[in-house]
Amino acid sequence: MIEPTGPLKGLRVFDLTRVLAGPTCSQMLGDLGAEVIKIEKPGSGDDTRGFAPPVMPGTSESAYFIGVNRNKRSVTLDISAPEGQALALRLIAESDILVENFKVGALAKYGLGYEQLHGKFPKLVYCSITGFGQTGPYAPRPGYDSLIQGMGGVMSLTGEPGGQPQKVGVPVADLFAGLYGCIGILAAIRHRDLTGIGQQIDIGMLDTHVAWLANQGMNYLATGENPERLGNQHPNIVPYQVFPTKDGYMVLSIGNDPTFKRFCDEFDLSHLLADARFATNAARVANRQLVTDTLTPTMRTHPTGWWVDRLEQLKIGCGPINTLAQVFADPHVQARGVVVEMPHASLAEGTIKVIANPVRLSESPADYRLPPPLLGQHTDEVLGKLGLAAVELERLREKGVI
Repeated sequence: MIEPTGPLKGLRVFDLTRVLAGPTCSQMLGDLGAEVIKIEKPGSGDDTRGFAPPVMPGTSESAYFIGVNRNKRSVTLDISAPEGQALALRLIAESDILVENFKVGALAKYGLGYEQLHGKFPKLVYCSITGFGQTGPYAPRPGYDSLIQGMGGVMSLTGEPGGQPQKVGVPVADLFAGLYGCIGILAAIRHRDLTGIGQQIDIGMLDTHVAWLANQGMNYLATGENPERLGNQHPNIVPYQVFPTKDGYMVLSIGNDPTFKRFCDEFDLSHLLADARFATNAARVANRQLVTDTLTPTMRTHPTGWWVDRLEQLKIGCGPINTLAQVFADPHVQARGVVVEMPHASLAEGTIKVIANPVRLSESPADYRLPPPLLGQHTDEVLGKLGLAAVELERLREKGVI
């Protein structure tokens, strides 16, 4: 066993999650040093094992599964079977944290609900991630990322003016729920260490989605008016948007009036500063189409690279719009070590690539000790530590319990 080195070393996680929100949470815990035991259904496992193509080269594992399941041990266990439930309880007895993303009330059928376990294991921190939380009229409903993006308002804010509402191109509702879940777990562990008492963290995807509406949510609360879709423009700052260039597109981010003045003075637009419609950010927001139409011909005069070089010299926010190929080839991204290579049980030699943990801790950094597991790869190892002999493991396997 490779010993963890992160700040959560010594904590054990009983991981009853699958797909994305829950596995995002438990992978973060694993990256930071917790021992994560991922419980999977015998024969099929986490649904995302089948979310392919693409698969990682040289393996039969989907890229989707690989992305959120490192630093975990896979144990196949049928928690619907009494013997499976008994084994689950033995593993939970040795755990500090349980993370699950079953429908509300589903785990209670197996004796694994929060109220059932809290009495047996009062120090256990129990994190439930669902679409709509444990209470409220929508609590029984299943939650899916695009559904939550629609109900949570971000689709009404995303897309071109007059066009269709658009979802974000990555599953942000799932990801934020997982990250908020991790934050809640860390707070609950601190509380447990101080009081000796565990608790339930109730994460609803819709709640977390509304929470990150941020300035747009506050704009609504301040005005009572639904923010309009602005495409690639900022609701509160102008110009802070995408502009066409001579050879493509780029982002120009002018965050305040002194920066706008610096931009105008440098590129023969000083006359705009005497125009009340351009003089302040508030005026530019009120006249955003005029500002856009006025600056666009200037931005089209040079290619993106030229603009980035000049604007960076002026300390004006800007950047290219990269494809993923350009992102992963970017020298800064490479210098920051954003891609990590790991071995994998499917490969006799060579490695797979994964995206690194972005939390940079100076004294106890994330480690990458375990590649994403094969289905049930660690069943015998983990259950053997409970005292189950090989003959007993074989009997359970023949019954489909493991």
